[in-house]
Amino acid sequence: MKFLLDEDQKQLQDGIGRILGNDRIQPRVRAVMDGKKSWDEETWRELVEFGLPALIVPEANEGMGLTLIELAICAEELGRSAAAVPFLGHALATIAIVEGGSEEQKARWLPKLASGELIGSIALSDANDTWAPQDWTMTPEGSKISGRKRNVPHGAIAQLIVVGLAGGRLGVVEVAKGGVSADTFEVVDMTRPICSLDFDGAEVDLLAEGTEAATRVWDAALALLSADAFGGCWRILGMTTEYVKVREAFGAKLADFQAIKHQLANLALEVEPTRGLYWYAAYTFAKEPEKVGHVASLAKAQTAEVYIETARLCTELHGGIGFTWEYDSHIWLKRSMFNLAWAGRPQRLFLRAADLAGF
Repeated sequence: MKFLLDEDQKQLQDGIGRILGNDRIQPRVRAVMDGKKSWDEETWRELVEFGLPALIVPEANEGMGLTLIELAICAEELGRSAAAVPFLGHALATIAIVEGGSEEQKARWLPKLASGELIGSIALSDANDTWAPQDWTMTPEGSKISGRKRNVPHGAIAQLIVVGLAGGRLGVVEVAKGGVSADTFEVVDMTRPICSLDFDGAEVDLLAEGTEAATRVWDAALALLSADAFGGCWRILGMTTEYVKVREAFGAKLADFQAIKHQLANLALEVEPTRGLYWYAAYTFAKEPEKVGHVASLAKAQTAEVYIETARLCTELHGGIGFTWEYDSHIWLKRSMFNLAWAGRPQRLFLRAADLAGF
C-alpha cells in the first residue's frame, strides 16, 4: 500500500483546487448564503467540464474509470472551499448505479451522469438516523413506489434519484416521469440544502445488484464526508491562524499569547491524522472491500467530531467577529454540523465499527 498520492492524483487534486480557488469561489458561496442563488450553477458547470462527475464512471460508460480514492481527494477540495454544488448526492447516485446496476442500466444512466446532462441525488433515510440498509421501509408495489424520504441532498434540483428500499434494495426514479415532489425546508448548511421527497406512484427501476450495492453506497458516503471534513478543518484552521497573526489585544498580536498558540497547535495535531483515516477508507473501498465498513465508519465518526470541534474553537478564537454573518467562519461551522449528522452520527458509527470488528 502506498501512503502518499501519486503524481496523477496530485495533479487531479491541484486541478480541482484551482477551480475552487478561494478568490474565485467565495463570492459564489456568499451569493448562496445570502439567498441570491439556490446553488452555484457556475462552479458546477466548471467541475463538469473538468470531468469531476465522470471520475468514477467506468470507461465503458463514457467515464474515466478511476476509484473512490480520486473522488475523495476531490471531495477534500470541495470541503476546503465549501462549494455550494450538488456533488455529494450526484456522486453517490453514480456510485449506486456503478455498484448495483445491470449493464443495460449502466449504459442508460451513467453517460448522462458523467457528462452532467443529468443531476443525480440519493434518498436513503426514512427518518432521522435511518441510514443503514436495514432501516429502510419503503416497499415497491410492482414498478411503483409511494412514501416519503428525508434528508435528500439537493433533492429539489435532482433529475435522477436513487432510492433506498426495504430489504436493502436500491431503485432509480427519473423525476421527469412524474410522481415526485420536493418539500424544501430551512437548513443550517445552506451550501448543501436537503429536502424531503414525496413519491406518489412514481415509477422505479430496481437495480440488479441493489442489496450488496446499498451497503457500498453507505460506505462511500462515509468516506466522502470524511474527506470533506478534512478539507474543511484545514480551511477554517488556516483562516484562524492568519487572523491571530494580525489581530491585536492588549498591545500584542493574538498569536503571541501562549494559550492561543497551544489551542491552535492542539487542533492541528487532531486534524492531520484524519487525512490518513479518509485515505484509508477510500483505499479499502477500492482495494479491500471486506474492510471498508469498519474503516469508513471509524473515519467518518472521528473526522466529523474533529471537524465540529475545530470549527467551534476556531470561531471562538475569532472573538466577536467570528459570530457575525459577514465573516465566513460560520460557513464551515455549519458544514461541520451537516457532516456530523448526515449518513450517521458518530455514536452509531462507532458501534457499527465495533460490531464489524467482533467486539
